[in-house]
This record gives sequence, C-alpha cells and structure tokens, in this order.
Amino acid sequence: MNKSSFRKSLAVYVAPSLLLVLCAAVPARAQEDRKLSMREAVALALQNSRDLALARVQYTVALNEAGVDRSAFRPNLYTGSGAAYTYGFPSIGGGPPSVFQLNYNQALFDPVLKAQQQAAEDHAKNMKLEIDRTRDDVIVRTAVSYLELAEVRHSLDLLRKEQVSAEKILGVTRERVEANQELAIEVTRSELTAARVQERIIKLEGRAETLTQQFQNLTGVADTQAIEVDTEEPSLATDLQEAELSNLAIQSDRGIQEAENDRLARQHILRGAKLSYWPTLSVIGQYSVLSNFNNFTKYYSGQYQANNFAVGVQISIPLFSAKTRANVALAKSELQLSEMSLGNKRQEVRADVQQKARDVRELEATYEVARLDLKLAQETVQLTQAKFDQGRATLRDIEAVRLDENDKFVAFLDADFARQRSQLTLLRATGQLAKVFQ
Repeated sequence: MNKSSFRKSLAVYVAPSLLLVLCAAVPARAQEDRKLSMREAVALALQNSRDLALARVQYTVALNEAGVDRSAFRPNLYTGSGAAYTYGFPSIGGGPPSVFQLNYNQALFDPVLKAQQQAAEDHAKNMKLEIDRTRDDVIVRTAVSYLELAEVRHSLDLLRKEQVSAEKILGVTRERVEANQELAIEVTRSELTAARVQERIIKLEGRAETLTQQFQNLTGVADTQAIEVDTEEPSLATDLQEAELSNLAIQSDRGIQEAENDRLARQHILRGAKLSYWPTLSVIGQYSVLSNFNNFTKYYSGQYQANNFAVGVQISIPLFSAKTRANVALAKSELQLSEMSLGNKRQEVRADVQQKARDVRELEATYEVARLDLKLAQETVQLTQAKFDQGRATLRDIEAVRLDENDKFVAFLDADFARQRSQLTLLRATGQLAKVFQ
C-alpha cells in the first residue's frame, strides 16, 4: 500500500470513529451540534477577536497622533474676546488688549515639526503591521486548537477501545491464573496496563474540556453549542526550497518591516535636526477690535482706530543654538543604532526560518515512521485475526495486538499534530499563512 492510498483508507477509518465519539459525548445536545471546518473556525476567530479589534484601535490612535503633528502645517484660526485694566501704556503679552481678536497661523517651513510628523507616520505604519501580526497570531492559535482538539478527541476514541481490550485481557488472564495456567503476577501486569490506559483517558478528557472552552472563546461559539470538528483540513505543506523560504521570511517578517520603519523615522529626525540650522517660516495674520477705555487716545492721539488688521510671514533665524548641535549628534547615533538593529534582525530571521524548515523536515520524518509503525501494527492485527479464525491464536493474542495497534494509532496522531503545528509555524514565518485560509 502506497502513502496516498494509505491516507485515504486512514481517513475512512478516522471519520466514523470521530463521529461516534462526538455523538456519544453529547447525545442530549445533538440537535445543537455545530460542525466547523478549519477555515470556518479561523474566519469566526478573526471576526470575534478582541485582540484584533484592539490592534485596529491602536492603529487609529497612531494615525490620529500623526494628524496632530500634521496640523501645524495646515490653517489654524483662533478667535476670542476679553477686557483688562491697564495703567500706563496699554499692553498685554506684547499686544494691546482687544475687545475682539482673530488670529491665523500656519507653518510653511519648520524642519523639526516636519520630522516629528514623518516619524509619527512611520510609527503608524508599525501599528498597521501590528494588526497583521495579531491576525496571524489569531489564525495560528485557532488552527492549532482545532487540530489538537480533533487529535485529542480521536485519541480518546482509540483509548476507550484500548480500555475494552485491556479489560478483556485482564479477564482472560484471571481465568488462566485460576486454572493454574499463568502466574499471579500476570494479573498485576494486566491491571497495571488497564490502569495506565484509564490514566491517559482521564488526562485526555481534561485536555479536551480545556481545548473546547479555549476554542469556543476564540471563535465566539456559545457554550450551549457542542462543537464538532471536520476531519478535512487544508494542506499546510510547502514545496519551496530553503533559499526561497529565507527570502520570503525576510520580505514578510513584521519585525524587519518595523525595524525598517524605525530606521526611516530616524532618518527623518536626523534630516530635520540638520535643517533646523535654517530659518523657519510661518504665515501669520491678526484682526483685532480695540476700545478707547484703556487710555489708547493718550498714546495714539489723532491716530487711534478701533479696527486693526495685520497679515504677513514670520521668519525665525537661529543665530546660535547648542541644542541643535546636540540634537544632530543624538539623531546620528540613534540612526546608527537602528541600522545595526535592522541588520541583526535580518540575520536572526534567516537563521530562525532555516531552523523552522529543519524542524518541519524532522517532524515529517517522524510522522512517516509513525505511519509505517501503525501500518505494521494494522497488518499484524489482520494476521493475528486470521490465525484466531483458524484456531491458532487466542482471544488474549488478538486483544494484545489490538492494544498495540491503538497505541500506535495514538502515536501516529501525536506525530501528525506535531507535523501540522510546525508547518503552521513555517507558513507564518514566511508570510504564507493568510493565503492558506483565504
């Protein structure tokens, strides 16, 4: 039997068993069962994820922060009114107290403010990347929970069958001991085997309850609904070479993209710090209505007027600024640090994806060993069954090989789950995860 035909026969064997254990577990709520494919589960998790909603709000906050810095380069119009008592020359804050005043201000050239705005925009890009990272995290957690829940439920089904076989073996052993055909120690050995099977069942039942609750929390399925997972999952394997995987990982890694955005922000800040040696330019305007109750006529005799209007540009020329030189030095060192961090991050990602590819290959080899081990156990059961039918094997012999077959099947499910989980990790590292669940 080749690998593909074995998998087809294995799928036929798995599906009825899984359905049987699910129906046996929740007979009273069968009408409320909800069968989900992995893609449907992932779609529900993305729709109901609070972490993903939080990441979107954080991205909106980052965009609004960039908008605050951008507002300095857009028209700003203020108005107000007030009254004040003055003694001597009427002036408050460098200007005359006015009954009504309208001010206009817009920066045209301010390198420091512009650099802050661009750095804030680069920070917003990182928040957008955080949405993508959170989305991938939700997909992986949901898919892993889905696969593990299916594996645990199927393992429980097999262990319950194993428990039946162990009890049969125990019964036969006791009969043989009573007939003085076996030593009493064989009863203890059989009891130990049955107890170990019971222990594994209890642990798996607890794990199944935990995974079901976790899966319901991820997908938003109500607690009153029993979840039935589908045995058909999307293919998680990739046929790309290691060099291609490394290139994809570097191109799609969120950490590298964030480091590149950080480097770009540092470049903007350094450029702004260097340009701050140049003058700044702003458009200003003011309209005010004055009143003569502040003794204006004493100082502006014959020239006083209530309505005043001024418009123009304001140029600030830095003559000497020690802070500017310090800001330039700081920006240079921060840019150098950012560039070194980016280089280190690329090396880490390349090494990490290579390790993940090796892990996948190793687990695929382990899976193949477990598959052949199971196949051998199944063929052994067939041979022993034939001997039993011919009277050349006992019930204890047939139950013992069935017990071994169930053990091999559980080991096979464990190996398959570990392989699929490592494939998911590799898909996430290379940016191919979203394509699988589209």
